Amino acid sequence: MNTIRHDFRSDTVTRPSDGMRAAMAEAEVGDDVYGDDPTVNLLEQRIAGMMDKEAAMFVPSGTMSNLLALLAHCERGDEYIAGQDAHCYAHEAGGAAVLGSIQPQPIAHQADGTMAIDDIENAIKPDDSHYARTRLIALENTFGGRALPMGYMDAVADVAERHGLGLHLDGARGFNAALALGIDIATLGKRFDTVSICLSKGLGAPVGSVLVGRGELIGKARRYRKMVGGGLRQSGILAAAALYALDHNVARLADDHKRAKRLAEGLARHPQLSVTTPDTNIVWAKAEREVSGALTEHLESMGIAFGGGYGEHRWVTHIDIGDDDIEIAIAAVDTFFKD
Repeated sequence: MNTIRHDFRSDTVTRPSDGMRAAMAEAEVGDDVYGDDPTVNLLEQRIAGMMDKEAAMFVPSGTMSNLLALLAHCERGDEYIAGQDAHCYAHEAGGAAVLGSIQPQPIAHQADGTMAIDDIENAIKPDDSHYARTRLIALENTFGGRALPMGYMDAVADVAERHGLGLHLDGARGFNAALALGIDIATLGKRFDTVSICLSKGLGAPVGSVLVGRGELIGKARRYRKMVGGGLRQSGILAAAALYALDHNVARLADDHKRAKRLAEGLARHPQLSVTTPDTNIVWAKAEREVSGALTEHLESMGIAFGGGYGEHRWVTHIDIGDDDIEIAIAAVDTFFKD
């Protein structure tokens, strides 16, 4: 395609601001594998404090963060329950199965993105040598941009408690979810034993996630981090970017949500598109296959990129998408359907 000038593919495409780059350049560093990097230590302490958890660990990616959580909760031959389209099941290359010999038990999603409570409970295996041992339930919030309500997460947490299971939250966009729900990040993760928070999506840091949770689980995950090659050295340079993001880029997520709603309104003017009103920063639009392909080509020719496929488009707003980008995208779609 032509040079991308308006990049709606994901909030992972953000670039560090001048202020963030300055913070990285000035970061005090040490060797994090030895526990000597003061900036990494500060980041971990801060995230743990924000989420009212015992411990935290900085890792290179959200995929690694989820993997380490699953490895910490489960042993070989154990099982975790997750949604059929959950990132930790469907989009992380089967890492838990390949590297941990952990069996996934996927559950179908309901129309609102939840898994039915009865489906979850019915999937929990009895204590029988014929079955993998169910050890963990994993949720994701946001899921496809939807903010799953606290009442639902509490209901799942109650199931986990009744059955003595661990509970993990893939909170890659947890700050987006908290904002949409009108709660703080600690409340979002309160019932979970482990939570993964991504710093390189809406918060705009270039690299990294943090896994937070109970001390013994994070300690176990730290050993696995080394095992899978995630031990970092002078990573305070990256942690400084994350600290800058926490200071400057959390409240502004509201701008991304506002722009996503404006984009959705513009797209929804066209009856050929079926647009879902966004909860957060992700807009979904469906179209017939023929219309979808032609629209994609038209927008690509104008330097506008978005995600999805097979008739379903995913538009993601983020720190590098401004009001002008939104209006340019809406105008380009208007032109396509006018012609």
